[in-house]
Amino acid sequence: MTNVLFVCSANVDRSPTAEALFRDHPGIETASAGTGNAAETPLSDELVAWADIIIVMQPVHRQMIEQRFKSSLKAQRVVCLDIPDHYTRGDPELVKLLTERVPKFLPSR
Repeated sequence: MTNVLFVCSANVDRSPTAEALFRDHPGIETASAGTGNAAETPLSDELVAWADIIIVMQPVHRQMIEQRFKSSLKAQRVVCLDIPDHYTRGDPELVKLLTERVPKFLPSR
């Protein structure tokens, strides 16, 4: 089983949408978190350590993880989807972008 962590800023729209969208993908467990102080589920050392793959929405999220969670990063792959913060949870355009960009980073079915 591969643990996949989706990360955005507030954990309100983009990362929860991705978590829900890929929850039933074979061979993975999903979680989501946010980098901001007011995130619904704040990113933590435990979540970073749990993840095998960390999928971030913007480059700033990757930079923050690499700086703030350096001690928890081991062999995790951190990839960026380049999805800006102007979508709401479940937005059809967001779902389309996630469906196009995420699968190439997940284990084969």
